[in-house]
Amino acid sequence: MEPGNTRLKRRVLRDGLRTDEARAEAIRRAVRSIPRGRVSTYGEVAAAAGYPLHHRLVARILGKAGDALPWQRVVGAGGQIKLRAEAAFEQRLRLEMEGVSFRGARVDMTRHRHGFELWQEG
Repeated sequence: MEPGNTRLKRRVLRDGLRTDEARAEAIRRAVRSIPRGRVSTYGEVAAAAGYPLHHRLVARILGKAGDALPWQRVVGAGGQIKLRAEAAFEQRLRLEMEGVSFRGARVDMTRHRHGFELWQEG
């Protein structure tokens, strides 16, 4: 295993000791930082919050937050809307109202991806 991977593994294991609320707040901060008209993936949000293996936690937090967070700005890998039925329609509508364009059923990620400054070992 490379030294960088060892450091990452230690960081992930060490951060596993942080409280659930601390993780949730870091994820909420990352979601709030996505500007209007831009999107990020669940995985990118998790990594930006310092938890690169917690993309499912991002989805759970967004589901609980309702309109307290700009949930519509978080999509699946490749710009795919992961919600179903009416929720998917609402997410697409909200994104279009923010000026986000689509290529078929996916967000045009080359135009609308929000670039986070990812956490680093420190």
